[in-house]
Amino acid sequence: MFSGIIEDMARVVKVEQEKDNVHFTLTCPFVQELKIDQSVAHNGVCLTVVRLKDDTYTVTAMRETLERSNLGLLKVGDEVNVERSMMMNGRLDGHIVQGHVDQTAECVSVEDANGSYIFTFRYAFDKEMASRGYFTVDKGSVTVNGVSLTVCNPGQDTFQVNIIPYTYENTNFHNIKPGTKVNIEFDIIGKYLSRMMSLTNRF
Repeated sequence: MFSGIIEDMARVVKVEQEKDNVHFTLTCPFVQELKIDQSVAHNGVCLTVVRLKDDTYTVTAMRETLERSNLGLLKVGDEVNVERSMMMNGRLDGHIVQGHVDQTAECVSVEDANGSYIFTFRYAFDKEMASRGYFTVDKGSVTVNGVSLTVCNPGQDTFQVNIIPYTYENTNFHNIKPGTKVNIEFDIIGKYLSRMMSLTNRF
């Protein structure tokens, strides 16, 4: 479980294909604190640390993860937003994030808002999935590349988020431009409510 508050950025140092899996080796400021089997969110995707060596660590993504997220696009030198699992004895500064990316979205525009930035994203809309809570609502929560954000101006297949300078500079949002694919995770509370409503209407 995560909060969507990015701890730091990791840098990809090696990408290895093994059958349908891909092993990513990365380095980040807190690598010396990591342990084997620990969960770390990478651009919002929960992955398990499988190897530690010197100042690097390795995680493995399977085919389903690669197809559903933007991790398959990563190459050596890329920056990745990283967050270790949430500690339950502190404040929840973001929102409840599972680390289970639902799908990717594409950035369609970035606007300078005189002190902040407005990013617009478009995702593949599916009516059946929307009935199960896979959509955005105004002032609701959404996770973009692992960052907990508030939705603005949601459309049927688009939404906007406002990014303050701190978030822009300290996450990989500064690398996002029109055409960039990002990972999105819709709000789990919305999914549960949609599921409950569908069962109520059925019975």
